[in-house]
Amino acid sequence: MFQPARAQSESSNPLIVVHDEPQPCPYIPGREARMPLQWPMGTMTPEMLDRCLAEGYRRSGPFLYRTKCERCQACESTRVDMQDFRWSQSFRRILNRGNRDLQVRIAPPTVDAARVELFNQHRNARQLGLSERELDAQEYSGFLVETVCDTQEISFWKDDQLVAIATTDFGRDSLSLVYCFFDPQFSRYSPGTYSILKNFELAMQSDRRWVYLGMYVASNSHLNYKARFVPQQRLHQKDWTTFR
Repeated sequence: MFQPARAQSESSNPLIVVHDEPQPCPYIPGREARMPLQWPMGTMTPEMLDRCLAEGYRRSGPFLYRTKCERCQACESTRVDMQDFRWSQSFRRILNRGNRDLQVRIAPPTVDAARVELFNQHRNARQLGLSERELDAQEYSGFLVETVCDTQEISFWKDDQLVAIATTDFGRDSLSLVYCFFDPQFSRYSPGTYSILKNFELAMQSDRRWVYLGMYVASNSHLNYKARFVPQQRLHQKDWTTFR
């Protein structure tokens, strides 16, 4: 349902609401969610992205959204302060193992048959889809290639084989992890965790303070793993609270 209406973020960044109606919650079965899609007017600067992320916005394709569910506050935007993050022995092992065997490439996001196949393979193996229908190239592009900010695809390779892809938005003082998917046969490298740690490394090397991990939902096993990366902050309503 297309409902054009002008909205204003707290960062004074003009947004146009293009869709706002209840939908099945993608995070908690049986619940109803409200996540208005908002379109920023023009390309976002890195500073605008920083402000929107700090207000709890996420990006999907050319749109921004944040949850506005009246009866539920289970979804909490999560970020890690690179000035405080602690590298556990487990994290260092994962990072060292991946650095030893995998190659990392950073480039603007693109779409091809291999990427679409890997995306659907990962989603089906982890039962992440709301339906059994697989995404096609156009839908993949709409989700991970189309963007309104500086977005990069961080891909991981074992020799010439694609292992994982992490799509990341680049702000002035932050990185925002949009989505990561990987080949299950390379699980020995903990590619999901490894991709997050490489983003941490990239943020530190580029003097960015924040890495946004997306939504944390305590009851969702696909999202609650983010609690491992501490100290971290979670946004509840308008306040960022630190968890150690």
